[in-house]
Amino acid sequence: MSSTSAVRELQRELETKANDLSKLQKDIAKNHQIRKKYTIQLGENELVLKELNLLKDDANVYKLIGPVLVKQDLAEANANVRKRIDYISAELKRLDSALQDLEEKQNSKRDAILKLQQRIQSLQAGKAKV
Repeated sequence: MSSTSAVRELQRELETKANDLSKLQKDIAKNHQIRKKYTIQLGENELVLKELNLLKDDANVYKLIGPVLVKQDLAEANANVRKRIDYISAELKRLDSALQDLEEKQNSKRDAILKLQQRIQSLQAGKAKV
């Protein structure tokens, strides 16, 4: 195989890896967006829980369902908010784990791309000497 065709083959491989890296970067950005949304929801729910904890046991609590306010038991409202907080926290942990995995893959792709670029450059340098 001539060095020109080897360089072309390596360049095709480099392009494929660059596309894979680009996809990984988009996935990381999407993960950050979702994580931001959940972090905001977690903060809101923790604030609601603090407010519910300030209420007396006989206080009236209403939940907005569509355009209607529906009376809800304080203990039930408290339990619902705690469940939501648990769910959001679990999702954040899952997203953190996925993000760590994506970042490891991204670093691996970057290393592979660097090695390919070095191989291409060394082949081109060798060809230039001939």
